Amino acid sequence: MPEAFDLAVCIGRFQLLHDGQLALIRRGLAIAPRCLVILGSAHQARSPRNPFTWEERAEMIRLAVREADRQRLEFVPLRDLYDMERWADAVRVAVGERSARQDRLALVGHSKDDATSDYLAEFPHWTMVDAGSQGDVHARNLRAALFSATNVDAALAAIAGQVPTSTVAFLRAWTQMPFLEDLRHEWHAITTEQAKWAGSPYPPVFVTVDAVLRMADHVLLIRRGHAPGKGRLALPGGFLEQRESVYQSAVRELEEETGLRLLHSDMKAALEAVRVFDHPDRSQRGRVITHAHYFALDGEQLPAVTGLDDAAEALWVPIAQLASLEEQFHDDHFHILDEFLELTACTITTPRV
Repeated sequence: MPEAFDLAVCIGRFQLLHDGQLALIRRGLAIAPRCLVILGSAHQARSPRNPFTWEERAEMIRLAVREADRQRLEFVPLRDLYDMERWADAVRVAVGERSARQDRLALVGHSKDDATSDYLAEFPHWTMVDAGSQGDVHARNLRAALFSATNVDAALAAIAGQVPTSTVAFLRAWTQMPFLEDLRHEWHAITTEQAKWAGSPYPPVFVTVDAVLRMADHVLLIRRGHAPGKGRLALPGGFLEQRESVYQSAVRELEEETGLRLLHSDMKAALEAVRVFDHPDRSQRGRVITHAHYFALDGEQLPAVTGLDDAAEALWVPIAQLASLEEQFHDDHFHILDEFLELTACTITTPRV
């Protein structure tokens, strides 16, 4: 009897691979000769939310399936787009390149009573294969156990039984890498900050501002001096002050973090656009809504800048180099730059494994 599907599609971040996610992939391999795994949050800087590169996640998955099935897996990295329509289009492009028969596609997932499975509704022309609940296992809790434990053995003991044995072995080697301590420091800084608001009667929503300043085919960036995002590239910005408009805060933060002080009339004339970035997952701090101000200054001589306040460094970066620096950016700041400067010609990245 011929197989009902040519291709099974599994979509996820897989940060980190646990038994529930592995069950979805095994289901995909069981119902189709090929299984396409789309790895979200690709090309992000390492962080407590995204500690693993897409290549590392692909390797975790490969190691967790039978050796005979590994050649039937294909991986496509997909960057976070913070826009459901664009993201769904990118997924359809990736899948369409591998299967022309939409009636022979299976989307493997599990419909839940929360927003985490809403993405499944974006592909109504594909056959949904619900793999059912695989238990109460959450990658976020596993990452917390990994970063909060006092040592590697304690961390691995805390997650054993919820992840494949091959993943435990992978993590034992991975935790010997030098970036683990930085990730632990970041995790502790974020959780300490979030604990300050734990007693609030409502979940807090923070309002921030960012400045995208373009001049002479360069953009002004900072390198963050403190967690979260210590050492990462970012836009000058910060929290909205009580007695300021978002424009006033953006100009103030620009000056405080870079030392750049321009005439009020010059800044007003250079302002070309203001956009709101409000995706619920755009910041690791929690729910943060930012107002990004895009300034395009005239002139060919770049003003001197210096890192001040929360910025360890301020620097003018050629726009032509920004795409190559994507994996060094804090939170969604590369995405903000992409929205204004159109840095990515396409949303699907070329590497495939």
